[in-house]
Amino acid sequence: MQYFVVMIDYGRRGREAIVDPEITRREVISRVASGEYRNISFIHEIIDSAVEDITADILSEAAVPDIGATSAGLQASQFDHIRDLRKHEPA
Repeated sequence: MQYFVVMIDYGRRGREAIVDPEITRREVISRVASGEYRNISFIHEIIDSAVEDITADILSEAAVPDIGATSAGLQASQFDHIRDLRKHEPA
């Protein structure tokens, strides 16, 4: 049996352990990346009777790649240019 324990820290309001035997590693990563799980204290993977702290692994896998502003700006300007070209095409 394998499952994950995600400990969320709510500050003064306390902590909550989210334990769902049906959830997969991929789903935990997805929830961390989407922001559903925030203020994570730790993430443990439990396999049979062994416990492993995988917090750093999950957080690094869930990290959203940083797109530089220049790349985004170049892509947007390319889309604008293509749109402008279409405006001047004969119908």
